[in-house]
Amino acid sequence: MTAEQEPAGPIVRDRRRIDPETGQVREPRTDAARSATDAQSGGGQFEGQPDLAAELAERTADLQRLQAEYLNYKRRVDRDRETARQNAIGSVLSGLLPVLDDINRAREHGELTGGFKAVAESLEGAVNGFGLESFGVAGEPFDPRIHDALMHSYSDEVSEPVCSAVLQVGYRHGERILRPARVAVAEPPTPAESSEQSGDLAAVVSDNPEEEFPQRAAGSDGAAQSSQAADEAPSAAPAESAVES
Repeated sequence: MTAEQEPAGPIVRDRRRIDPETGQVREPRTDAARSATDAQSGGGQFEGQPDLAAELAERTADLQRLQAEYLNYKRRVDRDRETARQNAIGSVLSGLLPVLDDINRAREHGELTGGFKAVAESLEGAVNGFGLESFGVAGEPFDPRIHDALMHSYSDEVSEPVCSAVLQVGYRHGERILRPARVAVAEPPTPAESSEQSGDLAAVVSDNPEEEFPQRAAGSDGAAQSSQAADEAPSAAPAESAVES
């Protein structure tokens, strides 16, 4: 193996300001002279190797790809960790909903007093701090995604299905519905429903005319009795004439 084919060893650059042999101060070299010296000293070590620019670009692309994969992995792990945290909070809040219902019932009956009131307010403040929200108000539009209809009725006073009464409030934690609100729903009557109600009313009137119109029935009975008396009067007159003769 010749000397040209042997790999070059480490490059040593003497940057001492004072020459150790003469003891004189060396003149500082410019950047151009330093670059030329470096090129002359290390120019032969890359002979016979592939293009360094292409290899550098390839390695840079690999590093960028690895960095992007790591960032995506980190975001996914952070998102999963936050989701698990929110699910754990939601599970704890779901277990406290019966306690909150008891507190609301005690408040409605005026029994939330004394130390029990202070404890209840502290508990409500704690769960609200974790993002628990209540919903369900009488008169709001009915939404099957957040409302659970337990009762149904028709009313001429509404133009769309609304919650006529709230039987039990609902709770949500962020975008998650922990419990839907249980409500009574009222909606405007449909034409078919109106005609059916009218038909039922007419059937009731025809089946019980005397109960529906008592005065008219009484008048009819009086007219019938008067006509019957008028028919009996002429037959009684000839009978009296026969007795006299």
